Amino acid sequence: MTSQLTPPRATVSTPAAPSTVPRGLPSGLPSRLRARFGGFGGPFWVVIGGTAVNRIGTMVLPFLVFFLGSRHIATDRVPFVLGALGLGGLLGPVLGGLLTDRLGSRAAMVTGMLATAAAQGLLFAAPNPATLTLAALALGSAGSLHMPGAGALVGGATGPERRRVAFGLFHWSINVGTAVAGAIGGFLAEHGYGLLFALDAATCLAYALLAATLLPRSAGRATGKRAAGDGGGYRIVLRDRLLLTLLLPIVLSEAIYAQTEFTLPLAIRDHGLPATVYGLAAVVNALLVVTLQPFASAWLVRFDRLRLWSLAIVLVTAGVALTGLAGSAWGFALTVVVWSLGEVCASGLYASIVADLAPPGAQGRYQGASGWARGLSRFVALVLGSGVYAGLGPAALWWGCAVLGLVGAGLPLLLSRAVHARTMAAAG
Repeated sequence: MTSQLTPPRATVSTPAAPSTVPRGLPSGLPSRLRARFGGFGGPFWVVIGGTAVNRIGTMVLPFLVFFLGSRHIATDRVPFVLGALGLGGLLGPVLGGLLTDRLGSRAAMVTGMLATAAAQGLLFAAPNPATLTLAALALGSAGSLHMPGAGALVGGATGPERRRVAFGLFHWSINVGTAVAGAIGGFLAEHGYGLLFALDAATCLAYALLAATLLPRSAGRATGKRAAGDGGGYRIVLRDRLLLTLLLPIVLSEAIYAQTEFTLPLAIRDHGLPATVYGLAAVVNALLVVTLQPFASAWLVRFDRLRLWSLAIVLVTAGVALTGLAGSAWGFALTVVVWSLGEVCASGLYASIVADLAPPGAQGRYQGASGWARGLSRFVALVLGSGVYAGLGPAALWWGCAVLGLVGAGLPLLLSRAVHARTMAAAG
């Protein structure tokens, strides 16, 4: 394979370079807020608002296991459904990246949201384990189909110097919606799972409507010539050794973070604590991330991205590994504080780096590759995390996370010189 260390700089049809009069925010906001968060343009805020609305309705997945129980699905069949969901999460970003680069962000986002709403209906109506598994595969694919398009639009909303802040706000909107969904999802589930499916599908349709009516057709679509040798497929990604190497710390760090969703509840349960303790952990995480992230992202922009990413991985790893020492509600809450601070530091980092590395016309596929890495990490965490916890014991899982996390934290430092050389060459 040949390395692509200095591809030409990507050009996108809807960039909103920083200006003296920030655009996209109401004029009544204080000048300090407008200077910090302005200048991204209207399409960027469509993505931020639409993402928050969509995530508020994302209630089916957190309660999917309980829904399957209400359908009397045998315990030994549940992993097939969850595995199909994870497998779909690997397919969606790849397809979404191709769709984004060929037709633009608007087409990818509208298609993804409509497909997700339809998949929700299929899952709710599926009559048996086989059809539930197929519907979960469709939902996993459709639910991640829009992300490369949204990422390409966010990456093109500003220049490299503020791209990290833009992706940080994008991540923040995801967390705001997720926090609200977690707060009201349990209440709605007590009144029937149909409400969860209906609300989830409704927010998908609302996001599709926002994207279809407020985003220009050219949003997120590259207008310059493609890089040499780019035939429109993923070969350009597979030839980029720097990007492929960068995917490894993404997989490792995201797999460790995913333990907070998949195995933290097991640890809490095995210490004889009620499910409300996990609810407390979710609240602590949501409060820290939603409160700190927008302002921390703007302040942390002064630090080197690769070093900050390494520090963030260390914090997440430390928080997750310390779960093995926690035994009380407050002990678990303290570990949540540690990995939540890591999440705040990591916000927007590797997404902005991937956006900087993308050559002309390949922004969607590069974001798709990043999304595929996240999907792979969640799939691995789902399959192996619970397996190691149950088969080898909790200590093996937490020590394993510590070792892999330290490896993952060292990789951004090793890649720092190559990333800087590539981005400086593109900027020049």
